[in-house]
Amino acid sequence: MGAISVLIGVLIIVVIGAICFWAIDRFSPEARLANLLKLLVVLVCLGAIAQRLRVDVLKPELRAFAVP
Repeated sequence: MGAISVLIGVLIIVVIGAICFWAIDRFSPEARLANLLKLLVVLVCLGAIAQRLRVDVLKPELRAFAVP
C-alpha cells in the first residue's frame, strides 16, 4: 500500500509540474525568464519528490509529522 501511495504522490507532483511548464510557456514574455522559471519548477518538484520518498519510504515512522 505504501508504494502505491508514493507512486500516486509522485505522479501528482509531475502533473502539477507539467501544468506549470505549460503556463510558463504560454504566458512568459521573455525566453530568459521562462527558462529561469522552468528551472525553479524543476527544483521545487524534485525537492517535493525527494521529501515524499524520504517520509513515505525511508522513514515511515515520520508519516505522522509530515506536512500534507
